Amino acid sequence: MPTDEHQTMVLLLYELLVAFVRPRGGKVLVAPLRLKIRDGKYREPDIVLVRSARDPRRQNRFWLGADLVVEVVSPDKPERDLIEKRGEYAEAQIPEYWIVNPQSETITVLCLEGPAYIEHGVFGRSATATSVGLEGLSISVEAVFDAE
Repeated sequence: MPTDEHQTMVLLLYELLVAFVRPRGGKVLVAPLRLKIRDGKYREPDIVLVRSARDPRRQNRFWLGADLVVEVVSPDKPERDLIEKRGEYAEAQIPEYWIVNPQSETITVLCLEGPAYIEHGVFGRSATATSVGLEGLSISVEAVFDAE
């Protein structure tokens, strides 16, 4: 179950992503919204983003894909976000996956290369996380972990 801290970080990231992508014609939503991984397999990322609000992958009941997904690591089972979802989002061919880890106070930005993700960067508290696919997007890691 999401905590107050979890939701605060998710909503700050949502606001920052909306401010960046909406003027460019994109769309950002928060969980719970299902994302299809494959037939019979769905996930509900904390945040899903497409660069175009008219993207045909946006369906009413679930999305068929996204350009970026964000997960805030859950302390009860971190391997779910760090390992399981990493493999599943790669399988679904999501080009970019951000892992926000409150325990290490890092944001890991992964970009899809072939069938798997490679690390664009692991950004610590004093750094600014940058996107691979959304040119010009940068977010203060400190601001995310100090969100109130």
